[in-house]
Amino acid sequence: MNQRTRPVKIGIELPIAERKGREDTARWADISAMARRAEEIGFDSLWVEDHLIFKHPEQEPQGVWECWSLLAALAAITERVELGTLVTPTTFRNPALTAKMADTVDEISGGRIILGLGAGWNQAEYEAFGFPYDHLYSRFEEALRIIHGLLKDGQIDFEGRFYSARDCELRPRGPRPQGPPILLGTTGERMLRLTAQYADQWNAYFVHTNNRASGVAALRERVDAACHAVGRDPATLERTATVMVNMAGTASKPLAPHWTFEPLNGTPDEIAAELHAYVEQGISHIQLWLEPNTIESIEAFAPALAAFDRG
Repeated sequence: MNQRTRPVKIGIELPIAERKGREDTARWADISAMARRAEEIGFDSLWVEDHLIFKHPEQEPQGVWECWSLLAALAAITERVELGTLVTPTTFRNPALTAKMADTVDEISGGRIILGLGAGWNQAEYEAFGFPYDHLYSRFEEALRIIHGLLKDGQIDFEGRFYSARDCELRPRGPRPQGPPILLGTTGERMLRLTAQYADQWNAYFVHTNNRASGVAALRERVDAACHAVGRDPATLERTATVMVNMAGTASKPLAPHWTFEPLNGTPDEIAAELHAYVEQGISHIQLWLEPNTIESIEAFAPALAAFDRG
């Protein structure tokens, strides 16, 4: 694989939740093996979600390995791939601590972290772990100001309604003077405005695009409008998209029963063609959720990756 000829970055999301995308629960031995194999095959990035537990009616609770512990371990065992969160709710951790963690794991990785951030949404895990669920947007706005200030400037003096960071400084700094890039995954008007103000990257998850490149255009227009509203050149905000791909070889259902879209399916050339359609929509980094999410699926996707590189 010649990375210089690939028009965008292609990454994969790793399974860190119980029975998600596979019948069993991925242990560290599974996750680390998948990470190493993905890097060998030629993927550009690895991504992990940041949740604590899911509780669905009439289903056994579904727990999740702690995101940043795994991310630090992944940083230590890989050499080339970027490593990102899809996404870290700022309400799970003190925002100044989140900035400190991101800069530290960026140091471990040698400058390969992408800090995906969000306001959070899964009320069940907030209640189970004792985190406040009120004023999610307002809490996120304050947290983002602290995290952005610390990573970009190295210091901040902030007193808000929900968070404070008084005369706070990041020392020592990681390998990048302005820290890892900040990614926000959102489609709401107020959140898009924050994206335009503070983010380096924007993400469209497959639930918002109907899992097809054709669903990107309307969202891209909203992102552009948000940038114009704050006086930012839209071209300076990198666009990313997450895509679910069926690797089972048979009919595949989405991960959640209420999702109506279909996973991407087809021959390696057909899958590559749809991924190129995302490039035409201005996407420069694609994160794949392979279903089932196993090392066998990573290996089976290699021909599609090669087809994509051929153009």
